[in-house]
Amino acid sequence: MNHNEIIVNINNHPDIKVKKNTTILDFLSEIDYDNQYPIVAATVNNNLCELTTSLTEDASINLLDITTDTGARIYRRTATFILIKAAYNIFPNRRIMIKHALSNGLYCEFMDRDTNPEEVNLIKQEMADIVKDNDFINRLVLSKDEAINIFEKQGQDDKVALLKLRDKEDIHVYELKGFYEYFYGYLAPSTNIVNDFDLFFYNDGLIMRTPGVRDPDFKKPYKEQTKLAAIFKEAKKWADMLETPHVAALDKKIINNEIDEIIQINEALHEKKIALIADEICADQDKRIILISGPSSSGKTTFAERLLIQLKVNGKKPISISMDNYFVDRELTPLDEEGNYNFEALEALKLELFNEHLISLLNGEEITMPIFNFHTGTTEPEGLRCGVPIGEPIIIEGIHALNDKLTYSIPAKNKYRIYVSALTQLNVDYSNRIATTDCRLLRRLIRDSRTRGYSALETISRWPSVRRGEEINVFPFQENADIMVNTSLVYELAIIKPYAEKLLNEIGREHPEYAEAQRLLKFLSFFKEANTDKIPPNSILREFIGGSWLNC
Repeated sequence: MNHNEIIVNINNHPDIKVKKNTTILDFLSEIDYDNQYPIVAATVNNNLCELTTSLTEDASINLLDITTDTGARIYRRTATFILIKAAYNIFPNRRIMIKHALSNGLYCEFMDRDTNPEEVNLIKQEMADIVKDNDFINRLVLSKDEAINIFEKQGQDDKVALLKLRDKEDIHVYELKGFYEYFYGYLAPSTNIVNDFDLFFYNDGLIMRTPGVRDPDFKKPYKEQTKLAAIFKEAKKWADMLETPHVAALDKKIINNEIDEIIQINEALHEKKIALIADEICADQDKRIILISGPSSSGKTTFAERLLIQLKVNGKKPISISMDNYFVDRELTPLDEEGNYNFEALEALKLELFNEHLISLLNGEEITMPIFNFHTGTTEPEGLRCGVPIGEPIIIEGIHALNDKLTYSIPAKNKYRIYVSALTQLNVDYSNRIATTDCRLLRRLIRDSRTRGYSALETISRWPSVRRGEEINVFPFQENADIMVNTSLVYELAIIKPYAEKLLNEIGREHPEYAEAQRLLKFLSFFKEANTDKIPPNSILREFIGGSWLNC
């Protein structure tokens, strides 16, 4: 074969010869590759690459569009750059901050003052014009000093502070018609790829929506989530109180040996919140069934244990019931679309027996609670006798807890519903938010390794299935909650970093999960390490890193 040619396999199609140093983008145009949705990036031999990457060796290429998690992130990140550029064009003396995901959108707000519908419409039209112009988004490699100088001129002090703390001397910066941005992930190569988006005024700020994995055709309407929006406002208040709006601020606290106070205050905020919830439950004698739900690695178990203690502080005698004991025998477990046991399905539980037991407990009667043997996949012959005095709370924690079908026989007045999630209160900088799912995945990596012996490779490979289960069984019911609790800790990624890095570095390039591991490693590189000495033994974080005093 010609030494100037290489062999490329694309999406497992037959091998194709291509000239060495051809970019992925040019290669796709040469073969006239057609795809239903916009292609935004690719993995080349399991390494995530931009479409402008040159092919220098034989390669197996997997194209990424918005039907993949990585592709959807890149599409939204590119739309975010266009949003920031559009806002700068219309309001050059103002700064927009990318805040957090809300329902199927991304909430943003101006830092100087609230916005209004007219301003948002101007930005939306400017975004549409930028997309129509089909300009290239250029990726530049600059020295750290050059990048800092650019962002000082653009008035982005948060980015300047972040870059000054970076150990790297070369910085990758994106440029669009003379405007510069720094992202810790890749972008699409041109603006016209973002051919579908929406922007509208919301709650003194704005919501930007783009297509995603579960809505690639962009047909789902925006779903209002007022309770979730309120808990994010509380998270912002906590971050302001702790003077840690972004990673650079947290890193400086660590460098200046001020992290111990951050830990103490953040943990005290958690304890105060739990105590207030216990007070609210005790103030209403009808609230007997305490239902706690949330997505994976939210700290539900620790929260439930701490709430139980706070109820006891108020003179109550609560009990906790494990949903795990009400599984049907394994042979009766429903199957998912791939033919595997679906343990997360509501039908995997003995709902009738569970409700009979709840009614008996509410009436002050003893029950024989089943004990499920996970090794045999069956219920043990002998159960566990338990009861609770009339008027005392019964705590139930599980992914289905906020679904009324789980407790169909219990009157609404007897239920108190709590939604628990790790809703990140920290940004990398004002242009780069930290995804809640990333924090939960890192928590799970560490816990799975410590308690179940799973490798990071196994946890990452299972994560898409976990997320699909959450979309079906958890998120649709979160607005049913009487109260929401944010279990995120502003300092936790500085603690998690060394645990997660060790695990992620074990994933070799031969695995498809390598690209995701490298993305997470780059994300963690922004954080300075902090030690665990001052983390209390009842902290939510102890559920994952170990050392908890609670039953976690």
